[in-house]
Amino acid sequence: MVIAIVAVVADLGFRPIEAGTKATMVIAIVAVVADLGFCLIEAGTKATVVIAVVADLGFRPIEAGTKATVVIVVVANLGFRPIEAGTKATVVFIDLALMKVDDYSTSKRNEEIGCKVVSRMSRIRSMIRGLDLKTFIVLFVILPAAIAGIYLHGQKVTYFLRPLWQSPPKPFIHMPHYYHANVSMESLCSLHGWKLREYPRRVYDAVLFSNEIDMLTIRWKELYPYITQFVLLESNSTFTSIPKKLNFAINRDKFEFIEPRLTYGTIGGRFKKGENPFVEEAYQRVGLDHLLRVAGIEDDDLLIMSDVDEIPSAHTIDLLRWCDGPPPIVHLNLNNYLYSFEFNLDHKSWRASVHQYQKGTTRYVHYRQSDYLLADSGWHCSFCFRKISDFVFKMKAYSHTDRVRFSHYLDPKRIQKVICNGADLYDMLPEEYTFRELIGKMGPIPHSYSAVHLPSYLLENADKYRYLLPGNCVREDG
Repeated sequence: MVIAIVAVVADLGFRPIEAGTKATMVIAIVAVVADLGFCLIEAGTKATVVIAVVADLGFRPIEAGTKATVVIVVVANLGFRPIEAGTKATVVFIDLALMKVDDYSTSKRNEEIGCKVVSRMSRIRSMIRGLDLKTFIVLFVILPAAIAGIYLHGQKVTYFLRPLWQSPPKPFIHMPHYYHANVSMESLCSLHGWKLREYPRRVYDAVLFSNEIDMLTIRWKELYPYITQFVLLESNSTFTSIPKKLNFAINRDKFEFIEPRLTYGTIGGRFKKGENPFVEEAYQRVGLDHLLRVAGIEDDDLLIMSDVDEIPSAHTIDLLRWCDGPPPIVHLNLNNYLYSFEFNLDHKSWRASVHQYQKGTTRYVHYRQSDYLLADSGWHCSFCFRKISDFVFKMKAYSHTDRVRFSHYLDPKRIQKVICNGADLYDMLPEEYTFRELIGKMGPIPHSYSAVHLPSYLLENADKYRYLLPGNCVREDG
């Protein structure tokens, strides 16, 4: 059924077409022939199958060959309306070209415009009619679905195909790690092929701090007996240039036990929006180099380089400070946990390192600096927070903020569900270099019910840190 015809007078705009006026040279109207569906009427063709308005009956189709007498009434400045109120048919207005309906005459300018429009639409119609079913399905079903899939899951596709386009890094030289509480330090050094020193080296533990109060407490309690100086640098900006509170300064009274051995500093953020977060991170690590010199570090002292949640075990640091013979730079192989010590992801954390400090050479960084990796040297508990609000903050604040691809990733209910399921906060695939390892780690992390060989302070204060132990996945709202 024809919906509408619009007539336009070039100089006057829309006007009503009087009853009895023949609709000639109508541009690109849509006509409906009962058995044939929609078709376009070319410029210059008289409108035969159109819509007539009958005052008493509303819109009705006119048989082929009948001339249109009363078509559409347009009221100036008031918009479109049918000729009679109460008509049942929906009116659609097609404004494709400027027309002048005056008996059988049309302006040359408008005729040219109309012809171009009709010609273009005719070509589109011909192209659509020329498509076979398979091509139609590809263009209008498969292709849109593929585009939507890439938008929603492109990151997963990239990670899944990673073994094809990226080679694994050079393998580490794995160093066996021997330890038992009842074995003497001299024997432990000997087991590693090293010699016992006359006196232990001094040890500096240096960290950048954001908001991990509980992790920092567990870390410093674990390392306290063997650290000469605790060095902490804090900024009023996240790596993503979001302003933040000086959380350590606010909670400093909780760390009175290390106050005599603490060197604390702050660094102002640069707040450069749009900058790569790793640039701000590098800037803050340079500041930590300066703070270490203020703390009095000297050549041959040991320096621990690791994030707050990368916690070396106390006996590992004690071994390295008492033995002569370890490489100048040793990476620490840490057990990798996610959300708590209930979800043991793998044993592949390696970024933490211990350096024999050399003035002018040693720089505080968080990437690979050596080929040597000491096995089973501690714990890396990533996203191990008490409150849901802390999860949201870190997802927005840390260097990989690009992984928050959709706003619903930050929904507290979703985050709580992800934690208890041991799933990935960013809905990402594992970062692996072989299909075997990638497929083997797909899906949620299996629950672990072992709390053996964890930081001693954590177990001594289990009630306080219950959320970090197996069977306690529910977090505070915050």
